[in-house]
Amino acid sequence: MNVRKIIGWNLRKLRVEQGLSQERLALAAEVDRSYVGRVERGSENVTLDTLDALARVLGVPAAALLTEPPKGARQPSPLSSGRKSKAP
Repeated sequence: MNVRKIIGWNLRKLRVEQGLSQERLALAAEVDRSYVGRVERGSENVTLDTLDALARVLGVPAAALLTEPPKGARQPSPLSSGRKSKAP
């Protein structure tokens, strides 16, 4: 797996685990939402500054985004679409 795919895989996994949409992550990291999507697909060459900004929002060290996933690991599932239901 190339490094762009590794970063994208980890970014999506961490984002989904925390229940963040691409839009919320992008807003907090001060990057464009479509940029986050391209990073997650592995089609964007991320700068170290952007990698650091994304990692800070996710509350992890930037190195966590560079860790190769275990062999046979499944692509993280996307968040369910639409708005979250309001609490009663």
